[in-house]
Amino acid sequence: MTDPTQPDEPQDVSNGNVALPRDDNKDEAATSLDPAPYAQLTPDVILDALESVGFSPSGSLIGLNSFENRVYQIGLNDDDFVVAKFYRPGRWGHNEILEEHAFTQELLDAELSVVAPIRRDGQSLFEFEGFLFAVFPRQGGHPPEIESEHNLAIMGRTLGRLHALGSATSFQHRPNLGWQTMGADARQYLLNSNFIPDDLITAYESVTEHLLQSVAQIMSLDYPSQRIHGDCHLGNVLWRDDIPHFVDFDDTLMGPAIQDLWMLLSGDFDERSRQMRILADAYDTFHRFDATQVRLIEALRTLRMLNHAAWIGKRWNDPAFPPAFPWFNGGRYWSDHVLALREQLAAMEEHPLVL
Repeated sequence: MTDPTQPDEPQDVSNGNVALPRDDNKDEAATSLDPAPYAQLTPDVILDALESVGFSPSGSLIGLNSFENRVYQIGLNDDDFVVAKFYRPGRWGHNEILEEHAFTQELLDAELSVVAPIRRDGQSLFEFEGFLFAVFPRQGGHPPEIESEHNLAIMGRTLGRLHALGSATSFQHRPNLGWQTMGADARQYLLNSNFIPDDLITAYESVTEHLLQSVAQIMSLDYPSQRIHGDCHLGNVLWRDDIPHFVDFDDTLMGPAIQDLWMLLSGDFDERSRQMRILADAYDTFHRFDATQVRLIEALRTLRMLNHAAWIGKRWNDPAFPPAFPWFNGGRYWSDHVLALREQLAAMEEHPLVL
């Protein structure tokens, strides 16, 4: 498997033909992880972990909506609250997590509203009973109403500031966004798994091969890569008092700036073009908007679709996943998924959004 911390190897895409990996071995990263990584993370362990770094929990403990990691709102004896995040074992190492923390602190120091971890004696990453964890202040808010041009402009200006700082230097340990890891490796994992029904394997293999050939051709162009949020969907933005508060930098990485913009768009082609124009104009106030990156949007959407399906499959032995995604292991989901991928293949051939 390609090392996700290194850029993708260049591919010959002169004729649109890319050799996709074909490997009969199971995905090593998925099979090497503990199938029940949080089995030992009991309420007592969680509260003891907080006490070990100087917090005084009252015993109030509420699990928050998170599957990749385990995240809890914890009440303190002084009537305050904090949010504790226990990182999934085997996913990130110390260096990758510390780069995430350093980036959010850099943004916070520049007076951008991001939720950075609380430090104790200069430390932001802690370990207890084999679990790496961090503690964050609780941040209230609700998803932004993107239908509002006013809100869109605020989002554009804020992301422009975030990316201006993000472009100042590079990550050394966080991954690079590339089609190989998020697309080809995800596809190969699923083809080697037992999730796709036998009667849909050929259709899935064919449509994903054509999709990834198009994605690789688009992403072979020399687009600037910089530090970005990486997973900037509306659920990771808390809106309050006309201020977007960015949370969950767990997927921060090196990638094209447009990755943090396209997931904010919704509606038909004309509506998404209108929203993109508002975002881009406001973004340009603080950081130059690279209009050529608009061509990347459907390629990035394709990678997200492929990677999301593989992500669920790789986590299927985690007891939290089957109840949360009961439809994943059924034929109806895969039939709909193949249909959605065919529709995405058509979208890849359409004209980019008009600015």
